[in-house]
Amino acid sequence: MHDQQPGPTEWNEGRHGVGPWEGTLPDDAHFDPELLANGDRRNVVDAYRYWTREAIVADIDTRRHSLHIAIENFENDANIGTVVRTANAFAVNTVHIVGRRRWNRRGAMVTDRYQHLEHHDTVTELMAWAREHEIAVVAIDNTPGSVPLETAQLPERCLLLFGQEGPGVTAEAQESAEMTCSIAQFGSTRSINAGVAAGIAMHTWIRQHADLSRAW
Repeated sequence: MHDQQPGPTEWNEGRHGVGPWEGTLPDDAHFDPELLANGDRRNVVDAYRYWTREAIVADIDTRRHSLHIAIENFENDANIGTVVRTANAFAVNTVHIVGRRRWNRRGAMVTDRYQHLEHHDTVTELMAWAREHEIAVVAIDNTPGSVPLETAQLPERCLLLFGQEGPGVTAEAQESAEMTCSIAQFGSTRSINAGVAAGIAMHTWIRQHADLSRAW
């Protein structure tokens, strides 16, 4: 069928952006006059075409989940950008960067502009924040005694904590977390990419707690 109207996502005609607005210009406050005049080539769903960044963030804020994500950044992990991009796709409340403040934003594909980010110097500081906000911390790592993510029931008010590529979650973080969940593997590699692991874990939470009728 070819008579269906375009959907709200970038998978349709607006995949590579849209040109200048055609017809009578809208006067809604969430539209950006510059984008209306010049076109919108950003990596946003079609429902947000021509909107200002502030308007997009405000709209996502009305639908953000209670899920938080934290990733340790003690060795300049290149996966953080991927984690941020995935967190944006799932409307995660906040991504917490633990350790080094600077990180490679290339993998985020500019989605960090629409995602709330918070920095913590140490794991101790992150855990104190989680306790203050009554959010359960669940570490994701394939370590002895971990609970299979495939069978675990994740808390609704949850912070999923990820370590770095290679060393994984630090011992301090695992000791402070309420539980550690592992991802089932069946091949020869000792671990899967940290960015991929984060996506799997986030989607597990989405399947358990998100209102799928609100998805694009």
